[in-house]
Amino acid sequence: MANDSCEPTPSNEPVAPGTRMVKCVKFGKELPGLDRVPWKGEIGKRVYESVSKDAWKLWIEHSKMIMNEYRLNPLDPNSQKIMEEQLEQFFFGPGAKLPEGYVPPKAKG
Repeated sequence: MANDSCEPTPSNEPVAPGTRMVKCVKFGKELPGLDRVPWKGEIGKRVYESVSKDAWKLWIEHSKMIMNEYRLNPLDPNSQKIMEEQLEQFFFGPGAKLPEGYVPPKAKG
């Protein structure tokens, strides 16, 4: 049956033995963690320690929107600073939890 809550759910794929697990700040449960630190500095360490692979996928989609909306250049230090601030807010800011009734956008197909 479909997910009746309409919230994005972590994938239900079996977890391989030895997979690094984290208490995901986005989903609030133990899920497979990232394979490597995804960002430089302290924020990268925090993400690595407390963000699941599934939550990181949400960030990647969100970050594309930010890059496009603000017309950011990934090589520009000012743009990188903006992205780092957005990353911090996405996972650790006051609005970091997914909103009630959030419906993920339909996959393009």
